[in-house]
Amino acid sequence: MKVEQIYTSCLSQGAYFIESNGEAAVIDPLREVSNYIKIAEESNSKIKYVFETHFHADFVSGHLTLSNKTGADIVYGPKADPEFKSIIAEDNQIFKIGKVTITAIHTPGHTLESTSYLLKDEDGKEYCIFTGDTLFLGDVGIPDVAQRYMGVSKEELAGILYDSVNNKIKPLPDDILVYPGHGAGSACGKNMMKQTVDTLANQKKVNYALNGSFTKSGFIKELTDDLPEPPNYFPSNVKLNQEGYLDFNKVLEKSLVSLELENFKSLSLKNNTIILDVRNQNDFRTGFVPNSIFIGLNGGFAPWVGSVLKDINTKILLVCDNGQEQEAIMRLSRVGFDNCLGFLNGGFKTWKDSGNSIGTIDSISASGLEEVIDQDGEILDVRQLGERNNGRLKKSAHIPLGLIDIKNDHLNKLNKYYIHCAGGYRSMIACSVLKKQGFKNLIDVDGGFESITSNTSLEIISS
Repeated sequence: MKVEQIYTSCLSQGAYFIESNGEAAVIDPLREVSNYIKIAEESNSKIKYVFETHFHADFVSGHLTLSNKTGADIVYGPKADPEFKSIIAEDNQIFKIGKVTITAIHTPGHTLESTSYLLKDEDGKEYCIFTGDTLFLGDVGIPDVAQRYMGVSKEELAGILYDSVNNKIKPLPDDILVYPGHGAGSACGKNMMKQTVDTLANQKKVNYALNGSFTKSGFIKELTDDLPEPPNYFPSNVKLNQEGYLDFNKVLEKSLVSLELENFKSLSLKNNTIILDVRNQNDFRTGFVPNSIFIGLNGGFAPWVGSVLKDINTKILLVCDNGQEQEAIMRLSRVGFDNCLGFLNGGFKTWKDSGNSIGTIDSISASGLEEVIDQDGEILDVRQLGERNNGRLKKSAHIPLGLIDIKNDHLNKLNKYYIHCAGGYRSMIACSVLKKQGFKNLIDVDGGFESITSNTSLEIISS
């Protein structure tokens, strides 16, 4: 028996490959499926099933493509209603893979169709459980907003989730492993651990959903209080996963288009088209195509594309370092952004060498900020609320990055703003968005809040 976790840091997402005696299954694959097929070939096995824990909102799954390429059956849990051929498992239905079995355990709450999968080894012993977005390490999945549009409240979902976790998962043997669908950094939970696998025994000690810290009513309140609004692209991803999507290879074929400068300029003037610069934030700072949005491949690229650009129908023109084009297109497709029109041939160098005007973002060190902040300017914190509550600068305003384009009415476009996040990646995204909206005097705090706390004596308070 082989169990392999395929973890994608950009999405903080875990997919799983299970193999026994020449048969295999994949759980929650990403949209580009070549890696799973390669693993199957290397283990001389045939993929028999593709198990989906639920209709994902934060990424487009590879279930349809993998099924089409391998002949594997797609399996969902009870209450699922996909618009393509699949097996809708009954609660506790057993699937055989070689000499092992996988049992579908209906665990609704994150979504109504959410299902966990219990793996038993060759001797029939419970080995591990794949919990999807039902149970994370140290946390649980927040009530999925795609379900709220169906008339189910977040409080109702939280109550259902409490019952699922405590009645379906907690009674399982302590020594089994828990393999979650996501880790720290995902928008599907509030406060996940950085680890990506743990024993159920330890989770019963440290996870508030399992250790008796809350009654059911207390759990519901804990889970739904200060629940952030989900990114706008989530319902679109659910729809793609439920109804179907274009094969990634076809997306790549139509998107991997090298554009000469004049064509690039012409396309940039069309409605609903943005220039997306995916280089390192330090390169972007020193020069970029005016009105472009920065979201670098070196950070949490795909989720921030979804959160910042919002509409998956947005037409995208890429500015990349040479060799990054295919990677950028692939990672855009993971969150359903399939309308890439192409990339600027030669990247930013082509733009600059042709004598076109360029944009820049000013930068300041944390120690430099300490010297000037009492003289002029305002501090703008673009971290998440949970981060800010754990420590913030006393004199700072707050707009989470995902809302920076729609919640800035109270800011003055002529004022000076020192913008920081935790480490410097998100603040540069925020600077690019605000710059495109006409803000004139933006200064990025290099190194972000981490550098501020380490290198200054500026007053830090908790909320």
